[in-house]
Amino acid sequence: MRCPSCHSLSSRVVDSRLTPRDDATRRRRECEDCGNRFTTYERVELAPILVVKKGGDRERFDREKLRAGLDVALHRRPVGAEAIEEFLRNVEQRIAERPGAEVNSSELGDWVMAFLRSVDTIAYVRFASVYRAFEDIGELLDEVAALAREDAAGDAARDTEDVD
Repeated sequence: MRCPSCHSLSSRVVDSRLTPRDDATRRRRECEDCGNRFTTYERVELAPILVVKKGGDRERFDREKLRAGLDVALHRRPVGAEAIEEFLRNVEQRIAERPGAEVNSSELGDWVMAFLRSVDTIAYVRFASVYRAFEDIGELLDEVAALAREDAAGDAARDTEDVD
């Protein structure tokens, strides 16, 4: 590792520890030539994750692009940043575990919709209205009605459990 002060390649590791999220190793180093101390981080470099678009084109998975879509759907909704971060980590892990590290954009969209549906139905409807490209208000109303029926069925099931 090159010293940022004198550019020497001679340094020794003084201390190593995992970062708080356990996703990297932090190393404190000391240059053997000038005595300067500096920090380096070691992370696993995964094969690039690719998203296969509807037309067959492939593009690199962009975590920030996915986060931006979630941020729009979740604008002013009561969903914490940690839940979003965990979802993004899970998506990256699910894709990385696949052979070829590829995912269809439609499957990725389905994962997002499932996540949003589980954390906030308003955010789900916001995202679905763009993702599913509803042709008219009737399609949107049908989706909202289906959500309302599922919510009512879930409430009824919970009420039955409370009685037991």
